[in-house]
Amino acid sequence: MSNSADSPQGPVRRTFRHPVRVLTAAVFALAGLIFVTSANTAKGTNIRTDSSLLKLSDLIQQRSEKNAGLDDSNASLREDIDALAQRDDGSTTAEDAKLKALERAAGTKKLSGRAVAVTLDDAPPNATANPGYPDPQPNDLVIHQQDLQAVVNALWQGGARGIQVMDQRLISTSAVRCVGNTLILQGRVYSPPYKITAVGDPDRLKKALDNSSSIRNYLLYVKAYGLGWKVDEHGAVTLPGYSGTVDLHYAKPVK
Repeated sequence: MSNSADSPQGPVRRTFRHPVRVLTAAVFALAGLIFVTSANTAKGTNIRTDSSLLKLSDLIQQRSEKNAGLDDSNASLREDIDALAQRDDGSTTAEDAKLKALERAAGTKKLSGRAVAVTLDDAPPNATANPGYPDPQPNDLVIHQQDLQAVVNALWQGGARGIQVMDQRLISTSAVRCVGNTLILQGRVYSPPYKITAVGDPDRLKKALDNSSSIRNYLLYVKAYGLGWKVDEHGAVTLPGYSGTVDLHYAKPVK
């Protein structure tokens, strides 16, 4: 009787799986995992439209509205402080006149007078190129920061005594910035159309707009793709005083 180790063994049957079948099974397994993960994440809701997910645009709008409320509160407090200071500050008439002149120059007081208003707007949603012009790129159809800055700079050069962008007064530290097709000015967000109002000599202001090379370039896009451009003259306009903080964090006084 021989040992089992010495007994002749028959051929061992080799198990073989077709590679296509293996790949198909793996794909279905992965798809099932994706479906389960998606269902657990969404929890039966539409992820893109779930109202519990706060959009960034909603957050920006909320902060903008909060900043507007703070501006109003700050303006009210500033008026109270000015009223208390004027009761008996011990200053002379000449000193009071100098202070008022500085306040007007700083833009913290209301300013009335003849004015010119400039309105810029994006091209219509279905805008196409007018005959003779190339097809527009997306950037050709929206207002950019450089366009707003060109108008503001031209109005200053035209002798503007004060400028308001949308509903806010500009001062020496104001910065006109755009993110995408929205304007961010002094902590608040605006969408087009954008309106810029300047108090001053209307003839000089309009001449300065006409002489600006940057504005002439913008007007080419107005003609080619239909961007908005409107200039209005007003007989009597009152600009609000700037009500935000005027503290300088980086500038140092000149000795």
